[in-house]
Amino acid sequence: MSTTPTRPDQPLAGFRVIEIGHSVAAPFCGQVLADLGAEVIKIENPDGGDDARHWGPPFVGGTAATFHSLNRNKRCMAVNLKNEEERAEFEALIGDSDVLVQNMRPGLMERYGLGADDLCARFPRLICCNLGAYGDVGPLNRHTGYDPLMQAFSGIMSVTGEPGRPPVRVGPSIIDQGTGMWCVIGILSALIGRAANGHGCRVDTSLFETGLSWMTVPIGNAVASGKEPGKSGSETPMLAPYRAYMAQDRHIIIAAGNNNLFRRLAETLGHPEWSKDPRYAANAERVANREALNAMIEAVVRTRPSAHWMEALDAVGVPCAPVHQVSEVLAHPQTKALEMILPSGDPNLGLVATPLRFDGTRPPLRSLAPKQDRENEPAATVSKAE
Repeated sequence: MSTTPTRPDQPLAGFRVIEIGHSVAAPFCGQVLADLGAEVIKIENPDGGDDARHWGPPFVGGTAATFHSLNRNKRCMAVNLKNEEERAEFEALIGDSDVLVQNMRPGLMERYGLGADDLCARFPRLICCNLGAYGDVGPLNRHTGYDPLMQAFSGIMSVTGEPGRPPVRVGPSIIDQGTGMWCVIGILSALIGRAANGHGCRVDTSLFETGLSWMTVPIGNAVASGKEPGKSGSETPMLAPYRAYMAQDRHIIIAAGNNNLFRRLAETLGHPEWSKDPRYAANAERVANREALNAMIEAVVRTRPSAHWMEALDAVGVPCAPVHQVSEVLAHPQTKALEMILPSGDPNLGLVATPLRFDGTRPPLRSLAPKQDRENEPAATVSKAE
């Protein structure tokens, strides 16, 4: 059903996507595709809808802010898969669509004859994207999972946080949203393939696979060294100095990632002799002696406010950044210049744009997250976005 897009910021205009998604991962995939111009119809159970609608407080207009953050630019349709009439109507919609993406619990779609293999056989041009927890093969292929489980199971928690402290989760849902991104990449690749050969295909990914992909460097280092990477706080294990240091008023990150940057840092801190010391002259030596080096750097950085060091280090090209609170990020002129916060018309809605521009234009906010079908409406009707 695809047509040629007429706007550069809506390259997927004319494509229809069915999202049978809940929580974060599949809805994030659907939102990215919707931002890029696709018609995305979100399928929800008429009994309560997507769990994320209720993940609060905070709530905006009776719906969780989390749901608003993941479901803009979509329409929704309530479907009871147990109802044969509604299911038949839904299958007809699938047959008139380009993509189906789903993250339902393992086996549920197959139970109703809606598994990827069945759908691809019946609709040869359909791209069916399955998003699971542990993957579709292996001893855990029937297990369900959420972001923190996968941060733990993939090893991410083993390298996150401070040494000697309990496990901590990376704050944003990097597994869920990362998996949604892989779904987008897979779907776009499959669309290119279909344009060449006329056939859709099945695309599979999982939360666990995404977690492993984020562990690319720690796994590479562990295999090469034969040692567990362990936790390194704000540091990067193979570079020094490359971490947060406390100034008079706040922490700042200083990232002197090569010898030349370290020389400039040492000079700016008033200790040019550090770069000539054989213990710190090259990165491998700095890594081996990082504790002593970090102590010396922080002793100096603590003597002045962060603004002083930011200005001084920027002047000589040493990468640095303050550790911002969310309110500071939102107020920063760089955030505003990039127009990354979409104008929703509601001061209580902070919607972060898709981080892409086409010919200088960012994909727009066309509609807010769709309202859930009211209980007195026919279950298989499509609800427009707000």
